[in-house]
Amino acid sequence: MQKRQRRGVKILSFRTRADSRTCLCGERKYDELTAYLFQAVNNLVRSGADFAVLSANTPHIVFDRLQELSPIPLISIIESTCKEAEKRNLKKIGLLGTIFTMTEDFFKQPFFRKEINIVVPSDVEMEYVNQKISSELEHGIVKKETLEYFKKIIFRMQTEENIEAIILGCTELPLLLNDEVSPVPCLDTMQIHIQDIINVILD
Repeated sequence: MQKRQRRGVKILSFRTRADSRTCLCGERKYDELTAYLFQAVNNLVRSGADFAVLSANTPHIVFDRLQELSPIPLISIIESTCKEAEKRNLKKIGLLGTIFTMTEDFFKQPFFRKEINIVVPSDVEMEYVNQKISSELEHGIVKKETLEYFKKIIFRMQTEENIEAIILGCTELPLLLNDEVSPVPCLDTMQIHIQDIINVILD
């Protein structure tokens, strides 16, 4: 548990293990994942937190369950990104992330409710993206050939499926992709989430 003081705002953080979260997602043990994350939220509540956030995309697979249990509000990285897409008047967006984020519906649902179409890569491309996230980006490894293949995937989605932007639905993806190198504008979920958190604090 860490406590930091910034201009009268007390920031509390409680770190969960990425390998534990991934294992529970992979085995579809969503009740166990919810309980695991709820314990972390309760630790923050006992330390005086007014709200909490999940700072990664994939654990949002149980966000709705966790929000129902949580005694304090949770700020969703997905809802934050959806609001930004609405603000930009986007109607068709590509999604990159872990295999869970790309194949499950939890990330897409808020966009569908706003009539924003979410497009994912092909099965082969999704396997490549997921493998590179786990074997390279999560370890801070950034390779030029990986970037070029990601750009190829995005370009295909742009030309064949008419996406207007691409969601970086994994917090490691900005190590590789940004507006300067991507064929289409990027929605960086991490930066969007951070800005939403700041807005809540300031309000």
